[in-house]
Amino acid sequence: MRDLRRPRAPEEGRRTMPEQKAEKERQQTLLEELCGADEALYSVLSSYLYHTPLAAISKEDLDALVAEAEESGDFRLAVDKAIFEGSQNPDQRERYVEVIRSIASKAVHAAERAMEQREREGFADRAASFGKKIEDYRFMSDRAGDVLAVSSKYYSERLLESEESTRREERHERRKQFEGEERAIGEREKDERAARKRARRKLSRRERREARREERTANAAAEDRRKAREEERSKEEEEERRQEELEKAARDERTRERRGD
Repeated sequence: MRDLRRPRAPEEGRRTMPEQKAEKERQQTLLEELCGADEALYSVLSSYLYHTPLAAISKEDLDALVAEAEESGDFRLAVDKAIFEGSQNPDQRERYVEVIRSIASKAVHAAERAMEQREREGFADRAASFGKKIEDYRFMSDRAGDVLAVSSKYYSERLLESEESTRREERHERRKQFEGEERAIGEREKDERAARKRARRKLSRRERREARREERTANAAAEDRRKAREEERSKEEEEERRQEELEKAARDERTRERRGD
């Protein structure tokens, strides 16, 4: 089984190797579920779909990508763009089926010409490397409807999961910010107490008694503020847990629907 072709997602930098491996396996399982027993479809799409489509797919206009491909002979970016764009426009399904079929057919012809040229030049090994491309593009041309149907479901799920990941990262950053603020407040209050203690040494006995009363009042107020912050943070954490439970329930429901449970 080949890995899904994709660039590294930003959040992966914070995952352990076992977590990254589990995520990769989960994405493969998702595509397997969508392809069912169609091994040929899975074989092609496992090399042509992206884990992070918003980062991986070219932002350039599809027509411009096709024009560039017709000059260079490399249709990969155009094919990727057509599949993703079609997946995001379900109301134009038939149009994009024809678009994918057309681009894939052009890609076949370009790859065949490149292979013939390499063979004429005596580079048999390089020529052979075009064989898989030709097979894949012919498959896409013949089964553009199936390619788009599975790709639409796959990318819809990936984009939903990306949104969930972004929200988790935002919650993580808020927690880090809160913890940093708490450390800063704690250090500042510690320094203030030390400063007041040093200042009391220069006071008379009566002034020191008054200063201690003021210190107790200040400490009590600081403790009240700390408890208020902790209470607010506890509410936020409870809301975070609720959101994560809702997201998990939604993911599980989508999985059951895909599996027909």
